[in-house]
Amino acid sequence: MITISEKAKNKVEALWHEANLDPSYFIRVSVVGGGCSGLSYKMDFDNTPKSDDQVFEDKGMKLVCDLKSFLYLYGTQLDFSDGLNGKGFHFLNPNATRTCGCGESFAV
Repeated sequence: MITISEKAKNKVEALWHEANLDPSYFIRVSVVGGGCSGLSYKMDFDNTPKSDDQVFEDKGMKLVCDLKSFLYLYGTQLDFSDGLNGKGFHFLNPNATRTCGCGESFAV
């Protein structure tokens, strides 16, 4: 399962309205190669389901990821911070054995 914090949900909803997206859109999260630790997180709005998608719903938000990414993201929570230590979305991933200083890449 992949979940979303209340702060991240509120920020996603604000971005959704700013972009004028219709209800067919969902949040797609994935893992791609790259970054200082080897793997990086990717997040975007999407409205095109794929055959191997894993679909989760939390707090009324639809979160989707491909099967390969799900193997790295199982149990992850999408969070948002607007504090002095960094603003933006963060992935709280219990599977990560190492993360880089900026928190945008990880290793397992």
